[in-house]
Amino acid sequence: MSMQSWPVNERPRERLLEYGANVLSDAELLAIFLRTGVQGRNAVELARDLLSAFGGLRQLLEADQSSFTSHLGLGPAKYSQLQAVLEMGRRHLAASIQRESALESPQAVRDFLKAKLRHELHEVFACLFLDTKHRVLAFEVLFYGTIDGASVYPRQVVKRALANNAAALILTHNHPSGVAEPSQADKVLTERLKEALALVDVRVLDHFIVGDGEPLSMVENGWM
Repeated sequence: MSMQSWPVNERPRERLLEYGANVLSDAELLAIFLRTGVQGRNAVELARDLLSAFGGLRQLLEADQSSFTSHLGLGPAKYSQLQAVLEMGRRHLAASIQRESALESPQAVRDFLKAKLRHELHEVFACLFLDTKHRVLAFEVLFYGTIDGASVYPRQVVKRALANNAAALILTHNHPSGVAEPSQADKVLTERLKEALALVDVRVLDHFIVGDGEPLSMVENGWM
């Protein structure tokens, strides 16, 4: 059944305009993005089919081009459009943490790190460089690893901290397994980096590990 025949207050776009995006289901949000359905399936029905096929909204959003475009109703144009939307979201998060101290907006930092690292299939190590007031100077991915580890060199971290004129930084890396619990190697590495950076008067404020849920703070859990 075409959505044009639905009551106005049940159509996804009208519901969004009336009540806000947060009240919509994943299928309704995806239907607005799709705009149209395919023969025999309206946009909401197509969205439900796609969410089922991918296993959920996150898996759909993180799919590569080949996987994404192999499904009915999804072509290169839709893939390009989605990548643009996701990148705008990441830039919006980046702008939100640049306006104030990272320590005063911990949730914004978590959201930014999730957007940057959670979709990575291999382990990635990065730094959020901060000024004397803990405002963001730069975010840089410094090391790429395999599915279960990354080689991190303290000398390179120190070099980038000095290049960015950072007074402090936040360390972060992802666990592709989805489990954010730090390994013993993570704890040892954090201490090594703290010691190396202290020699150039750069403070390590925290080390976040990004998994499937909320990024885990080593400071909040007493590991730093």
